[in-house]
Amino acid sequence: MRRLFPVTDETATRALGGSAGGDPVEREWSLAELAAAYAYPESAPGAPQPWLRANMVSTLDGAAQHDGRSQPISTATDMRIFGTLRALADVVMVGAETVRQEGYRPARVRAEFAEAREAAGQAPAPAIAVVSAGLEFDYGLPLFTSPAVPTLILTGAAAAPDRVAAAEKAGARVVIAGDGVGVDPVRAVQALAELGHTRLLTEGGPRMLGQLVAAGVLDELCLTISPMLTAGDAQRIAGGPSVAVPKRFELVSLLEEEGFLFGRYRRT
Repeated sequence: MRRLFPVTDETATRALGGSAGGDPVEREWSLAELAAAYAYPESAPGAPQPWLRANMVSTLDGAAQHDGRSQPISTATDMRIFGTLRALADVVMVGAETVRQEGYRPARVRAEFAEAREAAGQAPAPAIAVVSAGLEFDYGLPLFTSPAVPTLILTGAAAAPDRVAAAEKAGARVVIAGDGVGVDPVRAVQALAELGHTRLLTEGGPRMLGQLVAAGVLDELCLTISPMLTAGDAQRIAGGPSVAVPKRFELVSLLEEEGFLFGRYRRT
């Protein structure tokens, strides 16, 4: 029997059927319970404000990947949470290198979340928004040939016109989010919000997550701590230059199963 141990009052109340402080429940949470536990915060009255969360996994010794991929350090429950976070999002931001390394496919339409997405005014599945300066893609991949909603490419105003044209010919929507070749994280979040995408999710990779942290646009981190040690020189969950002052986040909830910890942190 799988076990999920809630350790904060907010999460415990959901897990224990409305009464915090009881014993851990010997059962697997339903997708509806996971969706409630990971729900985006309610927007204030007026124009909805974007909320950007990241979902990452790390080993005990800080590796975000093994042999270039995150799957070897993940688990089935981690993937259930991964799928739930996607089902709650309007759009999934991901770096171009991660698309290539992880063999990214379009987000699939999931019947379990169809009613909730329709009620929230969302598309049947989240769009994938690839952050890329060079726009060097194989447009024969499913991410471009068979997405449930068109794939977005975030790039800079100085991107090569012929590559922009090739992306658009392949059916992708190119969104300008920077004055030069690269993408400005602040502009990227704003551009997605202008398209109606305010529930934002990023799955990395580490270099892109580091840029989002440095730009101060990351609101939340969902982090799985894998009870594994890999050694080696694998990347951490966030790379790039360090920030001048460490960013402080607060723990919102923490779940445990078979040694894996599933934490949710929001910036203070």
